[in-house]
Amino acid sequence: MLSRRTLSVLQAIRPFSTTAQWRNTSSHLSDGEQTIHDKLIAQFAPSHLKVLDVSGGCGSFYAITIASESFKGLSTVKQHKLVTEALKQEIEGIHGLQIKTIPH
Repeated sequence: MLSRRTLSVLQAIRPFSTTAQWRNTSSHLSDGEQTIHDKLIAQFAPSHLKVLDVSGGCGSFYAITIASESFKGLSTVKQHKLVTEALKQEIEGIHGLQIKTIPH
């Protein structure tokens, strides 16, 4: 598992652009990031979404930050379960997933 410091360094190194709501722009997403991004947009209509391949570009570990009304009133465990269920197919092919959910 990556430490917060390591994750921060990787995020600083990995170029990406965001809108005012820190939603990844499609032009800077890898194929894996784009697939996850599109599924989460369709499933949760998030107000905030950031998908980042933190494995150095090989697609084996992703960090996701997502804010959605869908998480309101749910425990963190239930919020994360919703995300992992939405990404069930993608999770089969990766080694790790870091999820941060934010209820609105």
